[in-house]
Amino acid sequence: MTQIFSRSGDAIPATVIQAGPCVVVQKKTRDKDGYDAVQLGLVEFIKPQRVNKPKTGHFKKAGVAPGRFLREIRSETGGETKVGDKVLVDQFRVGEKVSVTGISKGKGFAGGVKRHHFRGGGRTHGSMFHRAPGSIGGSSFPARVWPGARMPGHMGTDRVTVRNLEVVHIDAEENLLLVRGAVPGAVGRYLVVKKTRQ
Repeated sequence: MTQIFSRSGDAIPATVIQAGPCVVVQKKTRDKDGYDAVQLGLVEFIKPQRVNKPKTGHFKKAGVAPGRFLREIRSETGGETKVGDKVLVDQFRVGEKVSVTGISKGKGFAGGVKRHHFRGGGRTHGSMFHRAPGSIGGSSFPARVWPGARMPGHMGTDRVTVRNLEVVHIDAEENLLLVRGAVPGAVGRYLVVKKTRQ
């Protein structure tokens, strides 16, 4: 994250995203596959021995260099994109809203207070009930724990989407996209940036 300044002098917290260049590896159509989508690959160097044979053939068929990161983006219409076309950051505009999807940071095993924001019990008068989850099911009814009860467990490494982030700056030469606010995941993780539907 960084900050940039508006013309009025306000400091805007922003996240810098290396947005591409991406290349269309495969195009799916409603006639052949049942839905319209394009498969995008991030143009990033990867050693040839790191790519298995099925993926090598997949990239070779498309006539593009092997990529480390592939994602399929659904589209309402087939569009004019073709296999081999580049998708660059200049398709976004300053001021428009985008949705950013990524994998959140892993927190390991967490209790109910941290994971689900439970309030906890009193700290005084010898309560001995500080950060415990409380009742998880009565003995006579339901005489069991309901499925889906919020309990301590693994926290983080979930697929998270942050919606309606504003694009505040675009650097087309370096393929950099600056959005207002924070995005999910640690530094260096892969993200999917989509235009927000109006």
